[in-house]
Amino acid sequence: MRSFFKYVLATVTGITIVVILFFVLVIGLVLSTVSQSGNKDADVPSNAVLYVSLNHEITERTSENPLDGLNVPGYGRMKSLGLNDIVGRIAAAKTDDRIKGIYLNPSYVNTGMASLKAIHAALKDFKSSGKFIVAYSDAYTQKGYYLASLADKIYLNPEGSLEFNGLSSSIAFIKEALEKLGIDMQVVKVGTFKSAVEPFLLNEMSPANRQQVTSYLASMYGSFLSNISTARHISVDSLRNVADNYLIRNAEDAVTYKFVDDRLYKDELLSEIKKRLGVEEKKDIPAVSLLDYTGGSETEQTGDRIAVLYAAGDIVDGEGDDTNIGGDRFSRELRKLRRDDRVKAVVLRVNSPGGSALASDIIAREVELTQKVKPIVVSMGDYAASGGYYISALADSIFAEEETLTGSIGVFGLIPNLQGLLNNKLGVHFDEVRTGRFSGLMSVPDRPLTEEERAIIQGDVNNVYRTFIGKVAKGRKLTTNAVDSIGQGRVWTGKQAKGHGLVDEVGGLQRAVSAAAAKAKLKQYKLSYYPTVKDPFSSILGTSKERIKAWMLADELGEYRQYVERLRTITKSSGIQARMPYTIEIR
Repeated sequence: MRSFFKYVLATVTGITIVVILFFVLVIGLVLSTVSQSGNKDADVPSNAVLYVSLNHEITERTSENPLDGLNVPGYGRMKSLGLNDIVGRIAAAKTDDRIKGIYLNPSYVNTGMASLKAIHAALKDFKSSGKFIVAYSDAYTQKGYYLASLADKIYLNPEGSLEFNGLSSSIAFIKEALEKLGIDMQVVKVGTFKSAVEPFLLNEMSPANRQQVTSYLASMYGSFLSNISTARHISVDSLRNVADNYLIRNAEDAVTYKFVDDRLYKDELLSEIKKRLGVEEKKDIPAVSLLDYTGGSETEQTGDRIAVLYAAGDIVDGEGDDTNIGGDRFSRELRKLRRDDRVKAVVLRVNSPGGSALASDIIAREVELTQKVKPIVVSMGDYAASGGYYISALADSIFAEEETLTGSIGVFGLIPNLQGLLNNKLGVHFDEVRTGRFSGLMSVPDRPLTEEERAIIQGDVNNVYRTFIGKVAKGRKLTTNAVDSIGQGRVWTGKQAKGHGLVDEVGGLQRAVSAAAAKAKLKQYKLSYYPTVKDPFSSILGTSKERIKAWMLADELGEYRQYVERLRTITKSSGIQARMPYTIEIR
């Protein structure tokens, strides 16, 4: 019998090894194919239309994932592009003689307002070439319509819909849920407007928070309406009236108020595009998707370099990973770029709501040291707030989109007291022995802070805030009192921040690159991108667990996943935080 089990175990082990080897072989073949074709341009026919659909998550950089597009848990069922490639490919199509126009289908655009503005600018620049843009959708969201407004012609399915009712920002408050669980969130903070902790303490916005949300939302809405007004030749007042009174209820209303040019079915749209291209009705439209189009092989530029360093995600202590900004990892990247004589300037692309105050300070130190050696310019994305602003403040200059959310200069500490949950509901108790009066400071989770302990933590938070505003004052050439008056945790749009001296210019990444080149006195240069993307195989093996967990969470919770992830982010945070108030989502 023992021999029987031994042979069975040996057989099972052998089969397992064969399966693993087969999997590795398949992955190797995939990677080989990707490496041979990854830089090859798609087969773009002449007299073609570029199909642009943005119905996927838009990150700062395109993920180098060879399984992207396969139906594999955690890796998605479709390709996706980062903002860098969306903007770059539209720019390439502008001068590509094979591309005659764009067919834009922006049914759902999953990105922030600043990234939306960058895509809007790229489409506007494409249009300046004289090539056409035709937009069509069965249902336009507000973000989708914002992009479509640039089109020469906007069409809507006769039974379709167009959403246009103004912007809104909502916050989930979980105070009562925590109370039911017996959890008391103890907060120490600096900043009247530092409202990152409000969802844990209140059931609604504080007056100060409502004031700042109203302010930055109005600023965003003003830019949003102004750009649509210019593109569609409809007055801002008329746009406000349509939104305030919800006048567009169906496709016919959209035509009546001149938001779209006509109602068409898909076959009628295709006929319209064929006419523009001079294609016979019975033939197919020559087309290439933005997902497959690469714009042809790039001309290798020799000589000096400008490094673009992407800092996207939460700022965390230690190394972090590809989804966040690790203090140690990014400070090391900056040191390398500072010491690299081939790199003549650095553009720090920041898209972060902040995070660890300590990690932010570590990165800010390297920004300051780099600025003394070579130009370093910041380009802000959707967010560059709190810790995101901390790491930006000491650069030579700062560029932000009008819709960028920045500022939030303030810090907080969040210490949960689980006494009600552990003692009263679960029957779990902690006891300890101390060698000193403060030996047990925050060492057990089932007791509240004493007044002395709270005073100690408040003192630490105050010190971090003083350091924060001191570095902002130094970088922006302001007094600490001036920084404090516009700080206090208050969030500003890029447009508002420029008026307060927190931002130098309104503009996107390309303007920041041009400014860096001018500061370095470069006429010709090559762009290099950092952190260096890992080889695809390492990326797969290194993130499989996280991707599959994220996939399962999204599959189970759908759009409500964000609330679980936000709570997890807060509970995983340690130390004093320089973080923007919650995650702001504009609809």
